Amino acid sequence: MIVKIMPAAGSSFPGVNYNDKKITNGKGELMSMKNFPSFINESSGKEQVRDYLRAISIGNKKIIKPQFHAMISTKFQEHSKEQLAEIAENFMSEMGYGKQPFTVVFHNDTDNNHVHIVSTRVDKTTGKKIHDSFEKLKSQEALSRTLEQLYHLKPDEELDKLLNYKVRTFKQLETLLERNGFKMIKNKLDENAFDILKNGVTHRTINIERINFAKNQNDSRKNQIKAILIKYKDLHSNKVFRVEDKRKQESVFPATKNKFGENELKIRLEFESELQQKLRQLFGIDIVFHHKDNDQPFGYSLIDHKSHRVYKGSEVLKMSELFGFTKEKVDKRLFEHLKDFTIPDRESKLILLGFLNKNNPEANLQECMLFENRAKKDLETYRGIQSEVRNHLKNKADKNSDDDNVSIIRGGSGKTYAISIKYRFVVEVQSLIGEKEYQRILNSEIGNSEKSQHEKHSRSEVMKAVDEMLFEVMKTSGTPKDPGENELKRKRRKRK
Repeated sequence: MIVKIMPAAGSSFPGVNYNDKKITNGKGELMSMKNFPSFINESSGKEQVRDYLRAISIGNKKIIKPQFHAMISTKFQEHSKEQLAEIAENFMSEMGYGKQPFTVVFHNDTDNNHVHIVSTRVDKTTGKKIHDSFEKLKSQEALSRTLEQLYHLKPDEELDKLLNYKVRTFKQLETLLERNGFKMIKNKLDENAFDILKNGVTHRTINIERINFAKNQNDSRKNQIKAILIKYKDLHSNKVFRVEDKRKQESVFPATKNKFGENELKIRLEFESELQQKLRQLFGIDIVFHHKDNDQPFGYSLIDHKSHRVYKGSEVLKMSELFGFTKEKVDKRLFEHLKDFTIPDRESKLILLGFLNKNNPEANLQECMLFENRAKKDLETYRGIQSEVRNHLKNKADKNSDDDNVSIIRGGSGKTYAISIKYRFVVEVQSLIGEKEYQRILNSEIGNSEKSQHEKHSRSEVMKAVDEMLFEVMKTSGTPKDPGENELKRKRRKRK
């Protein structure tokens, strides 16, 4: 999760207009309005909100740009809009804006859930400017405290735990920390020291010479891990494909370098497989591939969270014996969406694969890119899926119904599956709604089909009867004549 403080703006409060446009275009949703008078609420227009913020700010003429505007973003859909709104409100308190009037608007126009917060830098009680020295650093610290309070995320304790892992090289330590959201950069004052940061906040400075690296020694856990790898590579797909993150490159901003000296617009490349995911979920074994630029991986590290050790992968099992590398690739945004799907078995996977490739053929998805996932949804979500599928089945005969969230597909085994885009769920319809209701719907479909066939047959019988009647008429009247031709002959006889 990240926070970004937007540049201060003038007394016209353009952030209010910006959020209002998002809401009007269906790309935003007002989540909360705090510390406004009772006559300004969710139904108030942007002019009222803007005028109130301006009225508070105009008293201090020294502050030319009174608007405070911040954005808090989570990784993809990791936090819901309600959670982000709660985080935003706590964040504003940590920043010293807890009693200030502010709005929180959720935006859904990017792959990352995020909220925008707009307030004024002028204290509504004292008329003085709210302290904003080192604001960017202060915002990172405020977000860290907020996450610690709400979700008990304590970066310092997490870092202590990671620094106690047994690693043999500095590179292994760096890989371990980066895998858990920390960043290591050279300390500006000591060439042998490194600063460890998370979300831009420095949590520790360590001297590389004082790190006790573990010695190379055999241990029983290594043999256990090897046995696990050999067994599970035959149970789950070990085909490795590329995951390309092009979001920076596709942005409209010019190429820039971040504070770590990295090109912001460089394509971020990762290598993934279903086997990796299963090892993480079931055994706490995290596999990290090492590669240069766009080349295939040349090796891998294995992080064992059970024994708190980091291994060089080849020491456990050669990479070529464990993985099969492909040239297939998928976009990072799409891959993150696919990982959230509940896919209980291979037939469900093939159903979803066919559906996705039919609706988005350019993605060219392969079977190895979809991971079997039997994760149980909470009861509320499950009830939501049931209701969604029932409503779809009832309304599917209505040509005017617009339902893009559910698709009903019959599999090769004859079973019927429902794909819920909203809940990212693939489920057999009979197991979802019960056998009795499933049979009732099935019989209804058969009944409608038989009725349609009967009506078609009846129409066919009527047409056949009409044809027979015309044939009989033609037989009794001789060779069939055009009625117009008979009328013409009658007129000719009259002229004579």
